This record gives sequence, C-alpha cells and structure tokens, in this order.
Amino acid sequence: MAATASSVAAATTVLVPRVPASTRIITTRCSALPYFPPRACTSSFSSSVKLVPEPRRFTLIHTRATDETSTPVDAGELFTDLKEKWDAVENKSTVILYGGGAIVALWLASIVVSAINSVPLLPKIMELIGLGYTGWFVYRYVLFRSSRKELATDIEALKRKISGSE
Repeated sequence: MAATASSVAAATTVLVPRVPASTRIITTRCSALPYFPPRACTSSFSSSVKLVPEPRRFTLIHTRATDETSTPVDAGELFTDLKEKWDAVENKSTVILYGGGAIVALWLASIVVSAINSVPLLPKIMELIGLGYTGWFVYRYVLFRSSRKELATDIEALKRKISGSE
C-alpha cells in the first residue's frame, strides 16, 4: 500500500511544472506550461513599424484596390435596365421555363454529386479522372501556340453559334 502511494506521488510530481510559486498563475488552461507575459517592444522595432488600427487598415487596402475611373452602380438604374430587357423578351414563358429547368438541373446535379461523394472510393477515382482530363486539355489546347489559336477559333465559333449570328 505504501509502495503504491509513493509511486502515485512520484507520478504526480513529474506532471507538476517546476516554476517558482511567485510566477505561477492559476488558470483553467489544459497545458502544464508556465505563463509567459508578452514581450515588451524595443524602441528600434516600434519606431520602424507603423501600427495601423484594424478599420483604417482595411480602408487603405480598399482604397488602393479601387480604380478612380470606375463609376458606382446605381441600383435603380440596374433595375430599370433589367425591366427594359424583360419587357423586350417576346416569349416570357419560355424564359421562365428555361430558368426553372436550369434550377431543377442544378438541384439534381447536387443530389447526384452528393450521392457519388458518399460512395467510398468513387470520389478519389473521379478526382483522378478530372486530373487526367485537365492534363490532357492542357497538353492538347494550352501548351502550344497553334493549339491555343485553334482553341480560340473554336470558342469564337461556339459564341457565334450560341448567339445566332452564324
């Protein structure tokens, strides 16, 4: 009995940090590491770094990212433009039908993808197929100048075909 009590006492002394009692701070941390106060800044470091408050820093980034020639978008003008375009559409029922069909197709595609994702090895196989196709596409259409020109002409032909100007 005495041997087990001394081994338990020895085990607990190993887990207790060896920090003087004056520097120990009792907190609800899960770590047995002592508390270290934050370092004081030296004068050379603090003079070379300009501290900017959070809201001001984000406005500086935003100001630099915008172009002064861009005009703000007016919501009223946007809605009037959309209303004019909607009024110019002849077959409104067809547009609504196509829009609804697109939403249903996206919903069904989401269901199919989530079903495929739940099958154990299938997502990794699909990733490999996607990587293989991406590699083939880059080799076939992006790597060489003549194939990039061919891709550009194919895209232009598809644009003309979709817009109906062909």
